[in-house]
Amino acid sequence: MSEVTTTGRPPEPDWPTMTAEELVAYRDAENRFRASARARAILGDPDPGAAIHWQHVALPGREIPVRVHRPSHGHGGEDAGQPALPLVLHVHGGGFVGTAVQSDWVNSHLAAQLPALVVSVEHRLLDPDHPLAAAVDDGWDVLQHLVRHSAQWGIDPARIAVFGESCGGLINALAAIRANETGLRLRAQVLVNPAVDVTARMLDHASVSEHARTPTLAVPQLRLFQRLAVPPGTDPRALSPLCADGLNGLAPALVVVPTHDPLADHGRRYAERLHAAGTPARLIEYPEAGHAFLSTPGLAPQAEAARVEVVEFLRACLAARPEAKHSDDEGTS
Repeated sequence: MSEVTTTGRPPEPDWPTMTAEELVAYRDAENRFRASARARAILGDPDPGAAIHWQHVALPGREIPVRVHRPSHGHGGEDAGQPALPLVLHVHGGGFVGTAVQSDWVNSHLAAQLPALVVSVEHRLLDPDHPLAAAVDDGWDVLQHLVRHSAQWGIDPARIAVFGESCGGLINALAAIRANETGLRLRAQVLVNPAVDVTARMLDHASVSEHARTPTLAVPQLRLFQRLAVPPGTDPRALSPLCADGLNGLAPALVVVPTHDPLADHGRRYAERLHAAGTPARLIEYPEAGHAFLSTPGLAPQAEAARVEVVEFLRACLAARPEAKHSDDEGTS
């Protein structure tokens, strides 16, 4: 969800008593820090082999900013004569706080090394006016837009993957389920320290008790997230991939779990459910790593190894395949 404060960051609020006004002030200050040059010591420097810029995706009734990472040299389907690129649709972590900029390190490396077009969605952040369902719709609607306009974006619509961290993992786990239901063929889903249960049992998992207050995530933040995510009258099961039916036939999954994370059991249980349903699911755990470790390579030495694992998994899943062999190869990881 959100990381605790360090030098240069806003003071940590009193999560249980936070008002709507305090939430907006906190996340504005925190996101300014995450987008600042001084945050690079924590968040990592982008790969120079990727060009990064903002664009806006026009959707019915709203525009969604997206952070676009494109290989700098020798690729780029927007240019005449250049081959179309695979798409990795990314959603950052944070839920009620966060910005696509905080993931420039991993996304620029994916863009340069795969190579691929990596589009990170700046979804509506959770607050009393925007529950989790709004963020879920933003991720899914941007994905559909990119597929429909693949030629304009220089995307190969036959090679698409989704990648999410924390709340972004929940958003893209639901996107993978929707894709399967609507006939959109995804090649892969990568879920890093995903939050996949916002029901009343969200905090009942053993890892929540074991790691109730860590430097990067604590139970009070999770309670605020849950309160904002599922206001009264909302069915939390519909927003909880862990509770979803029909997990068979989904895109192959890589589930990345840091062991010192309150949400560690969310990822473990979801990988188990995917596997039991017949969806290829690879679970990788990183000992001693905390929540959001992939977004903080300046603090977490395990981030580099995890990034390599994500690149290798996506490279295998997004590799061009002869059309005749496509159905035979589908579902491998």
